[in-house]
Amino acid sequence: MARISRAIDSIADLNGGNPLVGGVRLLLLREAILDFEDLVKALEPPPNRVWKITGAFEHHLYQGAVMVAYAMYLMRTEGVRLVQIHPDGEHGEQFDFQRWLAARRFEKVSSIGTTSYGGVYRNAEGWLVTVNPKSGLGDVEVGEDGRKISAECKGGIINTRHPGQVSRLYKGLCETVGLLMATTQNGRQIAVVPFTEGTLRLAERLATRCAAAGIEIALVGSRGEITHVKPK
Repeated sequence: MARISRAIDSIADLNGGNPLVGGVRLLLLREAILDFEDLVKALEPPPNRVWKITGAFEHHLYQGAVMVAYAMYLMRTEGVRLVQIHPDGEHGEQFDFQRWLAARRFEKVSSIGTTSYGGVYRNAEGWLVTVNPKSGLGDVEVGEDGRKISAECKGGIINTRHPGQVSRLYKGLCETVGLLMATTQNGRQIAVVPFTEGTLRLAERLATRCAAAGIEIALVGSRGEITHVKPK
């Protein structure tokens, strides 16, 4: 409960203690405690970004980290037992999928493709995560028991005020929404990006129009907390 309270407080702090922002309610889903300490990679900033960060290091929440965080959310809160993740080569270079899943006690039981991390991972409960480095598919997909879920994800630096990096976060949310709108399919569609003050503001502005198009918006915190932004 303490972890949930901290997560709720962190959201409220962005809005002066108020869980309502511009008529949009922020829904921190409480069905599972998602608290991962190893999603963010801290890196020294280049000289032109040193004075634009909070703290001494840039906190990179890479796209691969966003993918696994949302995959774990689906498994822990929605009864999903098989999730497919489709990273590309860059995602695999930035984020160690195999090590991260092993830390969650997912054992690699078979390989897919030629990368070291591509394969099928299973834990003791029988949950399966397929990491398939294949383009043209949703970043995170579920297709079991008649359910269809497709999530498009983007990452970014979450503690920066650098205009270029802040713009990349904004563009990431717009791009995920655009990719989902351009895809014709049944089932749920979710745009998933890092949680920052900027992405939160943009998400609240997009929430009503996205909902009308059947698209959900989910924001991922630095420790994997999932916040869905929905219209009032």
